[in-house]
Formats: sequence, C-alpha cells, structure tokens
Amino acid sequence: MKLNMSITRFGSALALFGLAVASLIATTLAQQAPTAAQGQAAGTGVNLTAASANVSQPGSPVRINMIRWSTDAERTQIVAAMNPPPPPPAAAPARGAGGDRGGAPPAARGGAAARGGRGGDAAPPPPFDPIASLATAISRAPAIGYLWTEEVAGYSIKYAYRISQPDGGERIILATDRRLGGFAAGWKPVAPTVTDYRFTIIEIRLNARGQGEGKTSLTNKVVVDSAAGTLAVENYAAAPAILANLKR
Repeated sequence: MKLNMSITRFGSALALFGLAVASLIATTLAQQAPTAAQGQAAGTGVNLTAASANVSQPGSPVRINMIRWSTDAERTQIVAAMNPPPPPPAAAPARGAGGDRGGAPPAARGGAAARGGRGGDAAPPPPFDPIASLATAISRAPAIGYLWTEEVAGYSIKYAYRISQPDGGERIILATDRRLGGFAAGWKPVAPTVTDYRFTIIEIRLNARGQGEGKTSLTNKVVVDSAAGTLAVENYAAAPAILANLKR
C-alpha cells in the first residue's frame, strides 16, 4: 500500500514538473516571438539587380546586397559633413592694444605685429571643402552592404537611406567609399561631363513594382536634399542612368 502511494505521489510530482517546464517553454517562445519579428523587420534583406548603362561597355551585371539601412545618427553625420563648420569665436583684444590704459600703439612700441615679423597673426585656415569632408565621413562609416560588378572586389556601401513615395515606389540613396568602375575601362561614362569624386553616390528610384533605374555622382554633382534630409544626385531628371533594368 505504501509503495503504491509513493508511486502515485511521484507520478503526480513528475506530472506537475512537466507542466511547469511546458509552461516555461511556452512563455519563453511567446517572449521571443516579437523579438524575432522585430529583428526581421529591422533587417532589410534588400537585394537589387541591374545592368550598367551609358558607359563605354554597357550591359555589365550589377548586384546590390543590403544588410541594413543607415541609422538616423549615421545619416545625420554623413549629411552634416557637407555643411561648413561654425566659425571659431573671435579672439579677445590684447590688453593695452590701441593705447588702452596708457599703452602705446603697436606701431609705436615697435612690436612684432607692427614689424610684420615673428608673433604676428596665424595664417587663416584653408577654405572648407565639402566634397573632401564628405569623402572622409563616408570612409569612416561602417559597411552596411555591398555592390558587386564583374570586378574581383566589391564595393562597400557606407550609406543607405530609403524614402517611400506617395505612389508606392521608393527612392534609395547609397554611397560607396570608392569610385564605381574607377579601375575598369568598361565603366567610363559616355556623358559629356564627368566628376572626379573618389566615392560614388547612387540615387535609385523604383516604382511600386520594384523596377526602376539608378543615377550616380559619376556624371552629376552631389547635393544635400534638405527637405528629405539626405544626400542626392543634382538635377536627377537630366542625369544619365548608369544602372538600368534595376529590379528588386
């Protein structure tokens, strides 16, 4: 009798333990499900294909594999690189300058400033170069995707920003830290004007079906689109498409 009761109690305890374990697993899975969904939503998984166009050897295949989009902080840092830094604060006048408190003017004192010799004002800094500043910012950004051509090495994508359009399409701006096709003769643009940037900005416009084209800074200047808060290709409508048959 006692043996049967012990077996019964053991079985009940085992059953309760099993229920507890099952409940714990179910709770864990329920907690992990939103996290996984959020992670999937955060990861872009965007893959695009295209072919080169308006270059010396058009038709070369292009693949773009995005890992993620730039964060707001990364985007702000890249865009801000094209804005000139604020001017330094004005230096306070030297004590006694201009005869203050009885001091003689610099010319009368025979100071270095008056003689134009040692101790004069430092040379002014060179003028701000927004393109050089942007190139530095792009080179320092993390790689968040890759662009592949028929060249052996791919191009690291350092900036990626997407803007949804009212018609269901997308506007995508990418930046690589190297000039696209810089060492491939087949990528030389046939446009009458060509830039000399060592990086590349690519502006892609897709329709609601995920089809479109891409224009680049190989032929047009880079500007800041203040309304959209991003970089852009200047005069997009008139720029030649360097990426044709672009598809998701």
